[in-house]
Amino acid sequence: MSTLSYKDAGVDVDVGNLFIEKIKPLVKSTFDSNVIGGIGSFAGMYELPTGYKNPVILGATDGVGTKLKLAIESKKYDTIGIDLVAMCVNDIICNFGTPLFFLDYYATGKLDIEVSTAIIKGIAQACKESQCSLIGGETAEMPNMYRDKDFDLAGFSVGIAEKNEVDRLSHVKAGDILIALKSSGIHSNGYSLVRKLFFNKLGYTFETLIDGKPLIDTLLTPTKLYVKIFKKLKNKINALAHITGGGIIENLPRVLPKHVHAVLYKNKIETLRIFDIMSEHVSESEMYRTFNMGIGMILVVSPENVDYILSNSNGYIVGEIKEGQKKIMLK
Repeated sequence: MSTLSYKDAGVDVDVGNLFIEKIKPLVKSTFDSNVIGGIGSFAGMYELPTGYKNPVILGATDGVGTKLKLAIESKKYDTIGIDLVAMCVNDIICNFGTPLFFLDYYATGKLDIEVSTAIIKGIAQACKESQCSLIGGETAEMPNMYRDKDFDLAGFSVGIAEKNEVDRLSHVKAGDILIALKSSGIHSNGYSLVRKLFFNKLGYTFETLIDGKPLIDTLLTPTKLYVKIFKKLKNKINALAHITGGGIIENLPRVLPKHVHAVLYKNKIETLRIFDIMSEHVSESEMYRTFNMGIGMILVVSPENVDYILSNSNGYIVGEIKEGQKKIMLK
């Protein structure tokens, strides 16, 4: 009687092991002095940094949604890992946390070493840019769960902060100024709508030129990482909001106490060309609750700190905080 192997079932353990060996240098390049051991243990280990009076641990997890479909269909895999890291670490800093380490989960129907290595390379690049260590991950080959070329990604980041700094609501007050930090593009939210609009409704292709640039390159521009600029400006910021899923409308209120509201001036927002095009076919309210509109972060800053922020970033004033019931007003 013939016997079956794991490989017969569609899972090649040898390829998986070869992949691990291939990415070891990429992963190791992200390590800092707090990483304990290396790759191959049952768990990644990280020694907590010293110097904190009352440290708390923060955790964030996310994916990149249907932006993955564009990466798969266009066979461009070098930036999607950057998106994965950014979506997690950009959340951590909103509670004044410093990202310490990152882990990834990569699941696919059939492991392609070239594709998977490109993805991990992007993750490692973003970890180094965000000054956090890639200490582990999981690669799962699951035939019949995913089609051969399909894959999914999830990311997990852990950070550290002083306990008395994580709640920013008490720092926000009437008279504060709202400063926008520019996004790099659509980032990683709203891609189901993006794909339906450009490819189903408008009939665009990946190579359709927008301002001389192929559409696919604009759509796959990776999410901007804000960790370094946060560390630089931290002592001059009262609060900050990551403009991610839900857009400005749903994310800015997360840093507002009940007794104030935020006023944003639409004519001051430096929207990107891609949002201008989409706005011709999508209502304004839908745009503002789905996309970042060219703003990746909104900083809440005391008036006396505005000049410092503006001279040490690409930020610009986009609104202010006023007394009144908690809400967002677009003017």
